[in-house]
Amino acid sequence: MAETKIEWTDATWNPVVGCSVVSAGCTNCYAMRMAARLEAMGVQRYAGLTRKSGGRAVWTGRVQCDDNALAIPSRWKGRRLVFVNSMSDLFHPDVPADFIHNVWQAMEAASQHTFQILTKRPERMRLVLSDSTFPILQNVWLGTSVESSDVLHRLNDLRSVPAAVRFVSFEPLLGSVRDADLTDIAWAIVGGESGPRSRAINETWVEEIEQLCRSSDAAFFFKQWGGPNKRKTGRHFRGRTWDELPESRM
Repeated sequence: MAETKIEWTDATWNPVVGCSVVSAGCTNCYAMRMAARLEAMGVQRYAGLTRKSGGRAVWTGRVQCDDNALAIPSRWKGRRLVFVNSMSDLFHPDVPADFIHNVWQAMEAASQHTFQILTKRPERMRLVLSDSTFPILQNVWLGTSVESSDVLHRLNDLRSVPAAVRFVSFEPLLGSVRDADLTDIAWAIVGGESGPRSRAINETWVEEIEQLCRSSDAAFFFKQWGGPNKRKTGRHFRGRTWDELPESRM
């Protein structure tokens, strides 16, 4: 199992690797840095996914689908929350719908786990999943990333996707999203950006989201304050940790 330190999940599963920048939230993506490290370590499937620009690794836009990864979750013992494609976006335009269908079948076969799919491209998710060959799986949660008010429209696309559970990741939170509509959204994750080039988060922005969750009956999960040293800034908000999950956790 691919154990992870991501606070809101238990494991990661990457049947797709590689991506491309789509909005401001991608600028300092940790996956770009990690992909470059893995390529340098000789992991073949990460070869050619990043290039150097301005002294850092950035996506080349190449996407790699891995058929060999599809059977992995069925071999894991016990029950896990599984973050799907922490190193990519399942609904990237270069991921074929047929391969997404294969991922769907793999998740259905591994029904002991709960899969969390997060995309910055919910419009494509809506189009692909409108096909009747994609059943609503009770063990699959569908979410979108919203880093600022500039991309609040992603929530509208998410709402139109058939799903057992819908969620939103406000990470990296780069501005106020006080006008977000969390209707039919079961869970909100909030986090500041981390790493050497991290952009600052404002506590007021976090407070606004927590209030939105209360008025919309959505679970609230505060992941981190972030910054260059996220261990130092921690993940306490109002003197405590906030690790709420949707009530329908499998």
